[in-house]
Amino acid sequence: MEEDIGKITLDSGWLAARSTELDLTGTQLTTTHPPTTTTNPWMEAVVPGTVLATLVKNNVAPDPFYGLQNDAIIDIADSGREHYTFWFFTTFTCKPSGMLHVDLNFRAINYSAQLYLNGHERLLPKGMFRRHSLDITDILHPDGHNLLAVLLHPPDHPGAIPPQGGQGGDHEIGKDVAAQYVEGWDWIAPIRDRNTGIWDEVSISITGPVKIIDPHLVSTFHDHYKRVYLYTTTELENRSAWVAECSLTIQVATELEGDFCLVEHHQTQHVSIPPKSRITYTFPELFFYKPNLWWPNGMGKQSLYKVAITVDVKGHGESDMWNHQFGFRKIESHIDKTTGGRLFKVNGEPVFIRGGNWILSDGLLRLSGKRYETDIKFHADMNFNMIRCWGGGLAERPEFYHYCDIYGLLVWQEFWITGDVDGRGVPVSNLNGPLDHDLFLLCARDTVKLLRNHSSLALWVGGNEQIPPKDINTALKNDLKLHPHFENNNETKKEDLSPSTKDPSQYLDGTRIYVQGSMWDGFANGKGDFTDGPYEIQNPENFFKDDFYEYGFNPEVGSVGMPVAATIRATMPPEGWKIPLFRKLSNGYIEEIPNPIWKYHKYIPYSKPGLVHDQIELYGMPKDLDDFCLKAQLANYIQYRALLEGWTSHMWTKFTGVLIWKTQNPWTGLRGQFYDHLLDQTAGFYGCRSAAEPTHVQLNLSTYFIEVAFAVVNTTSEILSNVAIEASVWDLDGTCPFYKVYENLSIPAKRTVPIIEMKYPKSKNPKPVYFLLLKLYHMSDDGIISRNFYWLHLSGGDYKLLEPYKKKKIPIKITSMVFIKGSTYEIEMHVKNTSKKPDSKILNKLGTRYDDNLPFNEKQEAGVLEKIYRRFSKGNDGLQVKEVKGVDVGVAFFLHFSVHASKREHQQGEDTRILPVHYSDNYFSLVPGEVMPIKISFQVPHGVTPREIGLTGAFVVNLVLLLCISVYKRLIISD
Repeated sequence: MEEDIGKITLDSGWLAARSTELDLTGTQLTTTHPPTTTTNPWMEAVVPGTVLATLVKNNVAPDPFYGLQNDAIIDIADSGREHYTFWFFTTFTCKPSGMLHVDLNFRAINYSAQLYLNGHERLLPKGMFRRHSLDITDILHPDGHNLLAVLLHPPDHPGAIPPQGGQGGDHEIGKDVAAQYVEGWDWIAPIRDRNTGIWDEVSISITGPVKIIDPHLVSTFHDHYKRVYLYTTTELENRSAWVAECSLTIQVATELEGDFCLVEHHQTQHVSIPPKSRITYTFPELFFYKPNLWWPNGMGKQSLYKVAITVDVKGHGESDMWNHQFGFRKIESHIDKTTGGRLFKVNGEPVFIRGGNWILSDGLLRLSGKRYETDIKFHADMNFNMIRCWGGGLAERPEFYHYCDIYGLLVWQEFWITGDVDGRGVPVSNLNGPLDHDLFLLCARDTVKLLRNHSSLALWVGGNEQIPPKDINTALKNDLKLHPHFENNNETKKEDLSPSTKDPSQYLDGTRIYVQGSMWDGFANGKGDFTDGPYEIQNPENFFKDDFYEYGFNPEVGSVGMPVAATIRATMPPEGWKIPLFRKLSNGYIEEIPNPIWKYHKYIPYSKPGLVHDQIELYGMPKDLDDFCLKAQLANYIQYRALLEGWTSHMWTKFTGVLIWKTQNPWTGLRGQFYDHLLDQTAGFYGCRSAAEPTHVQLNLSTYFIEVAFAVVNTTSEILSNVAIEASVWDLDGTCPFYKVYENLSIPAKRTVPIIEMKYPKSKNPKPVYFLLLKLYHMSDDGIISRNFYWLHLSGGDYKLLEPYKKKKIPIKITSMVFIKGSTYEIEMHVKNTSKKPDSKILNKLGTRYDDNLPFNEKQEAGVLEKIYRRFSKGNDGLQVKEVKGVDVGVAFFLHFSVHASKREHQQGEDTRILPVHYSDNYFSLVPGEVMPIKISFQVPHGVTPREIGLTGAFVVNLVLLLCISVYKRLIISD
């Protein structure tokens, strides 16, 4: 079959075998003796992926992320590199016609390889972060059936793991240009094959005589972002033996509703390219008036334009095409004089950075667009606006950046240097970084070209807690120098630029700053001293204190990250279900002693003897795994909400931003995460979601429930006026001893404003444990802007009174509707605490306000939902109303949804959860009479039927609701 121009991805049909188990050469494998089945030693390969991912998939090696099974896998330091040197084999069909050319592309391998195609040998040189593209036109088989074998070699210096572990093992991996986390860290066990493999996309691309290579798109802004110019430069390679007369076209379109696009520019230029040569061509700039701008998450819409470049060759026709989504935005930063921290601006507006540190999606590099979308959407759901790609991990992939573009996550991308491995660790090693500096720079420049057109990419950083060696650092500073238009924070007029000034798209980047290290130049103390952190449990009130952190922008601050009990059972054998021993010390503090499996999975305790009392024991001594994990979720929520609210309370006066260490783990770790490796969120996820709202009402904990204050947070651009704050305190008996409304408030833009002291803890006979509900709303229509719910104890107290609260039976009513489109389920529900409200006109008004804020009120809900249902289902009754009976009055506390597959026989430890699931809120609480709208969405794997949505309450007995999704009650939405 003859081929058309374009790209074909080779992501299936791969086989793999250990090189020492084969006596065949690459020539033989790709001519006379190709493998045809998965007969030993051949097995189905994971591509993209690693050798270890392949071994795990075929049950040759156990799952290294389960229990202690990683210890059963031989480490490369003990086996030798040959043990993880593997052949990868596949076939593909390609029979180009006439003047077509075919390239075989590897977007990344680790670490080097010999490639054989139809008996012909080629080399894939060393380096984990470089692309390889081979012209294979002349070695394709005439009949179109092609045999491809790749002999993949591990890193040259895989290193060994000291008995005590350590940050980056013995640091030998730092001699190569590769990911450094693979020798283990204080948050991950060693990766036994050091990520050897074809770990990114493999493709063949078919072009005519002229090929488009690495276009660069740059936009400049003028007249307060009204006039915008798009600059474009691309390389063009003519592989023919004659001059190529080309029509080079650029088209820019914007999406309209539906599947329609509006073409805003279509420009064609004539270009002549000498034979067998490569040229750089710069288009005349394109002018846009008031284009839709791209904004970070929480600040506006992520508007993206479709840019297409095509080249037609006279006498041949279309030769190549290139497409990319592009957002018009300008990212600037400078060191703020007030705080000393680096202050970021997007489109001229300051951005208070609240985000997290990222290593990678999966420790065996089983990367996919689907998982990337979940990862990035989770970060957006937490209201984060920045992700830092840590220097010991990856240069992240285009799919990662694609979803950051879509969801508005700014990205801080580091190169592959860490202080621990490169000169500042124990032992001190690799003072001059990797052995091959030229290779490092080649990989860095290639990474810039791969990623530079993504709107989300905000800055380049030389390394983690270290700067690159002098020659590398100097080269990066020069390569990544800014174009004059981007050198300062003042708008540059187009006519003011010198005629000799290069077109900005002719720079390697030119639009983003390069910072030499993560603790330099506006980050931490700015001088490279170890002034990030801390990384353990804190007293929640400490985050609000002026002396908690001294500097303006903290690139790393971390804490606990215990997942739910179901995840522990799914990722550990029963001996891993044992909760820590709680050893009481003479000073009254508790020392947690985890079981060996938890210790191996890097568990961080919820106590810090001498400084922080155990945040789990505050609720009472845990009885079993379920009780422990539930109380851990309560602590997770409080810990991370306080962290972000503490930083936000000092917005612009002391801080410009904070990045939490970390947001997730690339394995089944037990620290520093907001969702686990199975993609189930912890309660800390929703604590962050609350705290990082663009507009937020919060309680300042600087005096810990005795002297507390409200702070209204407004990080949007407009002044917020004619608003009110409603504060209500609820006790464990279901009464409301304190209710205040503070009206006619105006909140200046981009400030945290203290409003008034919340004096209930100072009142006569305050309850030792109580709930506080804060609501910020518009006075004009009672529309809620921000809602924040706290559970609090008096100074020096604890939450043990919540234990008897389990005996409460709080009635809950849930009205739900299920929508199904293919494998995607969307569930809309209203959850209501139907316990009787106290007889108070004020509190009745309070309850009504909750109802009126919903799309429909309680009296209307059944009729409206039935109409919506019938519109899609043509008459069947799909509305469900479920009630949990109860006779008590009180807060329905810490409600948690989970979605489960249909299982007739459920075995101990079996995980029935459907993951991932996106919830509009979870781990939420409802005061008497309050209604909460909840939206749930998820996709189900093939052959799986979702049966139950479980709703459990933290301290409410028998509060388990099962929503059956019956076939006849589904809403089928047609395409």
